[in-house]
Amino acid sequence: MEREFNLARAKELNDSQVKEAHLILHAKNVMYAMGAMADHFGEDRERWMAVGYLHDYDYEQYPDAHLQHTEQPLTEAGVPRDVIRAILSHGYGHCTDVKPETNLEKSLFTVDELTGIIQACARMRPLGITDLEVRSFMKKFKDKRFAAKCDRELIQRGCEMLGLPVSAVAEICIEGMKPYAEDLGLTGTEQ
Repeated sequence: MEREFNLARAKELNDSQVKEAHLILHAKNVMYAMGAMADHFGEDRERWMAVGYLHDYDYEQYPDAHLQHTEQPLTEAGVPRDVIRAILSHGYGHCTDVKPETNLEKSLFTVDELTGIIQACARMRPLGITDLEVRSFMKKFKDKRFAAKCDRELIQRGCEMLGLPVSAVAEICIEGMKPYAEDLGLTGTEQ
């Protein structure tokens, strides 16, 4: 039976499975970026943030079988079907065959990787993310050696699904993450 799903519930579920600091930080990055994407599309900000926070629910325990241990436990926990589908869709093409169809799903698919490059970019700056502009981000995005593990083709595919250029999605996410610089450890080195 489906239960109410909000950010507190997402944190409760995710924090019961995810303990590694870098995975919790990634969940926060995606959460704040998804809040900004929800604002862009005029959608439910808290729900989108909750999906962002919960998206890697099984990754710590099953890194080689990511998203294969998500559907059943989240269904049993009463997580709504559309939320589970959105979470599964972020693995489209590499660990699931659930194609992103809604703006929620397409956004999660895209920002999951995109926030990795944003975070890496912000960490190199004296003022962190607080003064990061999309122009600087795009220079790093084009350098395939920078944050090399982040899949740029996947990001571009996601942006195409959203009908937005990479620079537009990056700007939405960067601006959405800036107010949370402290929580993300992205305030820079010149405090």
